Amino acid sequence: MPARIDAAFAALKAGGRTALIPFITAGDPSRAATVPIMHALVQGGADVIELGVPFSDPMADGPVIQRSSERALAKGISLRDVLAMTAEFRRTDATTPVVFMGYANPIEAMGHDAFVDAARAAGVDGVLVVDYPPEEAGPFAELLTANGIAPIFLLSPTTPEARIAAVGRLARGYVYYVSLKGVTGAGNLDVSDVADKLAAIRRHVPVPVGVGFGIRDGASARAVGAVSDAVVIGSALVQTIADAGEAAGPQAAGAWLHDIRVALDA
Repeated sequence: MPARIDAAFAALKAGGRTALIPFITAGDPSRAATVPIMHALVQGGADVIELGVPFSDPMADGPVIQRSSERALAKGISLRDVLAMTAEFRRTDATTPVVFMGYANPIEAMGHDAFVDAARAAGVDGVLVVDYPPEEAGPFAELLTANGIAPIFLLSPTTPEARIAAVGRLARGYVYYVSLKGVTGAGNLDVSDVADKLAAIRRHVPVPVGVGFGIRDGASARAVGAVSDAVVIGSALVQTIADAGEAAGPQAAGAWLHDIRVALDA
């Protein structure tokens, strides 16, 4: 079982708090800045870190995260580099869960067994593969689960009930509900609609439900946090890091996330 993820959510639930899950793209603004940014996010109040694995065709991501992926790829960042960054982070942080978020191609290229062995050794706690639907992900999800890594799935406003039920059977750690139709970074968040959908999801899904897409500031984080188990925030953070640049990126990321944490706990 994904012990670090489960422990994090159990502690938050006991304290009546909502998980804060920031997303960053590994290798952006640089390989050297990534681990310091991860530590700064923990200091800023992150409960779980989603680490984006750069990919050349990130179809679910909006322009901000697409550009960050392009910048990381231009620096030669590979899946093996992201594993190495995670192992480096683990040397001084043994408790904060790290979830890889990305696409099937790099994992397929490495091979499922080799990837899962490397992820376990590096200290990865969960894996979310955007283009592995639950109907096709059974063997990979079982391999992850057998190695103590959570298979994490996306759900959206258009996910049919049968697929929600399939995700409920496979998912460990948490699931990620995409609160909007479209790509990451979109706007127009309707919290009452999110609350209705989460109620339907929870009838089939026993693990916590995080909500992302469209959360860009303290007010939207607080509103979503009132109805969800976790708030996932990516595009606005990635843009903050890009604007700050390499030298100031860690400090800017931590300070920005701290403001979200304060709003979420208010």
